[in-house]
Amino acid sequence: MQITAPAPHDKSTGPKLGALIRKRRKGLGLTLQGLSEASGVSVGYVSQIERDLAVPTLGTLAQLAEGLDVRLEYFIKTHKPTDAISRADTREKFSLAGSSITYEALSNDYSGSEMSSYIMHVPAGYQSETVSHEGEEIIYMLEGQVEWTLDGQRFTMNVGDSLHYSGTVPHAWSNPTDTAARILWTGTLSVLSPDDQRRLPPATIEGEG
Repeated sequence: MQITAPAPHDKSTGPKLGALIRKRRKGLGLTLQGLSEASGVSVGYVSQIERDLAVPTLGTLAQLAEGLDVRLEYFIKTHKPTDAISRADTREKFSLAGSSITYEALSNDYSGSEMSSYIMHVPAGYQSETVSHEGEEIIYMLEGQVEWTLDGQRFTMNVGDSLHYSGTVPHAWSNPTDTAARILWTGTLSVLSPDDQRRLPPATIEGEG
């Protein structure tokens, strides 16, 4: 007997499977052909799944998850109301390999979620590269001071200042001061995945600021 994935969700219970796959694929900048090549699933079948005209087996869903760089649970995991809570005293801190910035994840990565949000602990002297990407970002200064360069214009941001812009506009930022800064970052771009995170003990950042 063939084991199949759960039937697509009703609108009343959450996003449909096809919509989740299409959202993730477009977020990665993949075409249907690109996802087909990355997953080994035919273009026609991927298209049918995205339009909710076909329900994949768990094996096929696992292939698509690999091609989309997510775990299988991204599509089938159920979430409890308490998963939405982020407690200040138990929130995990982490950084990316080679980066001096420390992050606290505030958002809840449920299937179909549109936004990500982090508190960023930025050390003195930090300087980013100039980048551009899909999505939008909102920056809110919690502590310290940073300089943001947006499409060639420079802004000095202090506590309480905010900035909302399209990620497609070239941007860069730095902390030119001799003290650490804290930034609340919210956006529609998923900048970190659990596999990217290098977990750090809370004591690593307790002395910042």
